[in-house]
Amino acid sequence: MELKTAKLEWLEDPKVFAVNRIPAHSDHCYYESEEEASKGEMGLRQLLNGTWKFSYANRPADREADFYKEGYDDSGFGEIEVPGHMERNGYGRCQYINTMYPWDGLADIRPPFTDQENNPVGSYVREFELKDSLKGKRQFLSFQGVETAFYVWLNGTFIGYGEDSFTPSEFEITHAVKAGTNRLAVEVYKRSSASWIEDQDFFRFSGIFRDVYVYAVPKCHVEDVFVHGDVSEDGKNGLFRGELTLLKGTKGRVSAVLKDKEGREVSSWDGIPADRKVELYAKIPSVRLWSGEDPYRYEFTVILKDEEGKVNEVVPQKVGFRRFELKNRIMHLNGKRIVFRGINRHEFHVRRGRSITKEDMMWDIRFLKRHNINAVRTSHYPNQSLWYELCDEYGIYLIDEANLESHGSWQKMGEVEPSWNVPGNLPEWKDCVIDRAKSMLERDKNHPSVLIWSCGNESYAGEDILAMAEFFRNRDPSRLVHYEGVFHNRDYDQISDMESRMYAKVHEIEEYLTNSPEKPFILCEYMHAMGNSLGGMDKYTQLEDRYDMYQGGFIWDYMDQSLMKKDQYGKEHMTYGGDFGDRPTDYSFCGNGIIYADRTVSPKAQEVKYLYQDIRLVPDLKGVTIENRRMFTDTSDLEFVYMVLKDGEPVFQKCFYAAVNPFTSSHIDVDVPEFTEPGEYVSQVSALLKQDTLWAEAGFEIAFGEHRSVVEGETKACCEKPLTVIYGDVNIGVRGEGFQVLFSRQEGSIVSIVYDGKEWVGRPIMPVYWRATTDNDKGSKFSVDSAVWFGAGRFPRYDNKNCLVEETKGRIKVTYTYELTTIPKTMTRVTYEVTGDGRIKVNAVYQGEKGLPQLPAFGMRLITPEAVQQFTWYGRGPEENYSDRRQGARLGIYKDTPENNVSRYLVPQECGNRTGVRWLKVSGMDGHSIRFRSLSEPFDASVLPYTAEELECATHREELPAVRNTVVTILGAMRGVGGDDSWGAPVHPEYCISGEKELVTEFVIEKG
Repeated sequence: MELKTAKLEWLEDPKVFAVNRIPAHSDHCYYESEEEASKGEMGLRQLLNGTWKFSYANRPADREADFYKEGYDDSGFGEIEVPGHMERNGYGRCQYINTMYPWDGLADIRPPFTDQENNPVGSYVREFELKDSLKGKRQFLSFQGVETAFYVWLNGTFIGYGEDSFTPSEFEITHAVKAGTNRLAVEVYKRSSASWIEDQDFFRFSGIFRDVYVYAVPKCHVEDVFVHGDVSEDGKNGLFRGELTLLKGTKGRVSAVLKDKEGREVSSWDGIPADRKVELYAKIPSVRLWSGEDPYRYEFTVILKDEEGKVNEVVPQKVGFRRFELKNRIMHLNGKRIVFRGINRHEFHVRRGRSITKEDMMWDIRFLKRHNINAVRTSHYPNQSLWYELCDEYGIYLIDEANLESHGSWQKMGEVEPSWNVPGNLPEWKDCVIDRAKSMLERDKNHPSVLIWSCGNESYAGEDILAMAEFFRNRDPSRLVHYEGVFHNRDYDQISDMESRMYAKVHEIEEYLTNSPEKPFILCEYMHAMGNSLGGMDKYTQLEDRYDMYQGGFIWDYMDQSLMKKDQYGKEHMTYGGDFGDRPTDYSFCGNGIIYADRTVSPKAQEVKYLYQDIRLVPDLKGVTIENRRMFTDTSDLEFVYMVLKDGEPVFQKCFYAAVNPFTSSHIDVDVPEFTEPGEYVSQVSALLKQDTLWAEAGFEIAFGEHRSVVEGETKACCEKPLTVIYGDVNIGVRGEGFQVLFSRQEGSIVSIVYDGKEWVGRPIMPVYWRATTDNDKGSKFSVDSAVWFGAGRFPRYDNKNCLVEETKGRIKVTYTYELTTIPKTMTRVTYEVTGDGRIKVNAVYQGEKGLPQLPAFGMRLITPEAVQQFTWYGRGPEENYSDRRQGARLGIYKDTPENNVSRYLVPQECGNRTGVRWLKVSGMDGHSIRFRSLSEPFDASVLPYTAEELECATHREELPAVRNTVVTILGAMRGVGGDDSWGAPVHPEYCISGEKELVTEFVIEKG
């Protein structure tokens, strides 16, 4: 029954979530003629996006209560852009929250109530004239996304009420439309009972943030389409079934045709009498299947003709034939075990928040494909409809997640405490959560990219969520159902078809998989990529080779949620929680992406691309083993390039082709010369696209592998050159041809290195034990447990009596010994040996002491007197890498600048490190350079415009000081960054640095 009066109490009644809303339906397009369909422009749709009149109130009592009435004077209203959030248009305050509710500590309320003193209301007004093509037909109003609850009036007539921020709410308006100007009024509330089940980890926005449009339907109209592109058991035949729901009272006849991508007809139907329900069937021999590797789709077109035989409507709908199922407790796509190399993705833009555009989505889809990411979980709500079309077209597997999260109702500060959990088993919440499942399924059901329906996220478990799962299974048996929350309540284990965990450790996963599991295992969230993170990811990806029932995971997450904001001086900068005066808040916990919020790529993506590559390349001196981990396609679409580097420089290259079948390996011989000249040789093999694709051009690299070998040779004897030593009262000067070094007994260090008149030492060279704290360091309390090393490096105890000088012909050794302010005390000894050719051999030894905590790092630091121009290195690159995040880095010679080497994590922290460095050259603005060269072992190194202490003290990039120097750090030991999670997981033991054992850093300083 249609209600004609709006009631404010609906906001706090979970049983009222949709008033006058039409049933959810498929997101298909429709046209009035075949000509219009060929153009792809819906003539029966009228967008209402743009500038609307707007009034804002902080609480319901202060709103413009009568603004929807005809004749109301809204001349005092401001303006707002639709789609968009109130907060990003200057109304209200942005607030970032993870698990707690935004009103925690501010209002003493429980579900389903709202805080009457803090519930912003937006009053929207839009005037429009109906375009001619919509007149004379039934008209509807569509809101694709509104946070979080809203009322609608047209020309003073109440139209309806809706909740569920992330699926469409549509209402018929035929009875309220009038000739000439129509006045649409929408009242949006930031909070309602729905807010208790929309407690996602994101910025809390409000407003009309997706498209708004009016549409009309012909008298003969397909209301809903459900195409089933099933596949026979043997995988050879397509089993097509099309379910059409026609507008009640539709007369005439239905015709339809199914064509392949090349336009060839494979099946057709003609002259079927129109009825409320029409079903079409066909068997397609030798069907071409849809997959992420080959996202092939057929075109199904329905034509409705009225009783006079006139075409009234044309409905094109793409169809992907595929079979997704559980077989022998393993998920299979088209008969093959599938592994999800996935990621969680919020819809987000640095300026527009969750109001994103087609261009944003196109950037995202190409990034995913270019980085070998084959799956996305729509965390934690249905996305814009266009996203699903793009995933169909480009080939991305989806877990489509319902808009349900009530995290703060059952988990408090990490403890499971569901005493007032919603929805739980509460009958008053059951219908609204089932409705959310239905709204998502009915809209998205025709997208082959959707393999799994998810009941939502982090809402504990109970009868209401079980009812959602049962709805999914009954309505669509062709897909599986996912829900992680049963981990916390095994009474409802039947909700989920798979064992899904968040941030489980590798040993926990193996324990599950080795104990006769009943369900396949996925990580719906893993590798919490907050700040400088993602260390140890390879430990997870290795599981897919060891256990068939391990079927991958989804990294948390895709993009930093950071908003651009102007400071008091008008300069833009990135922000996070708390930067808007928002309290409560979870501060920088929104910075978890492998890309930055402005859609530039973070160094972490380098590791993801390598570990997710489905072509493994293992080169040797005779060729390469190609392991094809694809499910359906061979490697004939690729060109392979075998390259040999000698000491970082290319000396050989050969291109070749190979067709290696799925799930097989083949060794391809390459006629590689035998290299006998002494040096380090690195064989690198790349797999490049042979032809342009939708997502990358020909020549784009999708995979690589490398192999290192060394040809030993005799070490050339150094030519001894004369050396002059000058002993002063305080300093020891060393001179030779083109260089000068000054040792200070007082400072306990080298205080000057001059090559060809260029001074390279701005501050005394000293040992370092600290790196700027990462988010993971803070979360695991490593920075607390090892804080002693911050002071040890800043304030070593040095006695000038501990300066030992040894001079021999053509060389001098100076040794400094430092007592560290640790408990128990320990020592570091640094020896410099200068020879007549200007080389300075550095040997730093930390002696270790029982009972001392782990170190962040150990090495030596040089700070230049002025900023340098660039640095070049031979080592792993091109992006920053660490001992536990270097799989995706490769050996080579690279260049960068100190400023560019500062990774743009939301909170400044350790960054810019390179592992496996053989040599590092730092070049000044004037062309002079200095080089650091490894001796027995490569070292870690970073070249930055800031010290670790400066990075440590800044909470935002804008707080970092003006660049005056360059900081060169050479490390014999650098702790890994970790990443299993960011709130307690330690770095894996093999990537830690013991404070109880001896550590050595050794290298040579020389003229560049």
